Amino acid sequence: MPKTKKTPVRKIYTKDDLKTLKAHSKAKTPVTKVSKEMKRSVPALRAKAHQLRIGLGHQR
Repeated sequence: MPKTKKTPVRKIYTKDDLKTLKAHSKAKTPVTKVSKEMKRSVPALRAKAHQLRIGLGHQR
């Protein structure tokens, strides 16, 4: 019997999520910490930050 493919579940960003993302951007919090706090993957957070035209994480 073939394995069924699992469909990805998308979490919608709430206004509170966007506020915290912008706050972490301003504080230059490392992306891994933000990822664990918001329970989202690092690429997902980077993509959303890019859409909002904000930086994410520390700059070297």
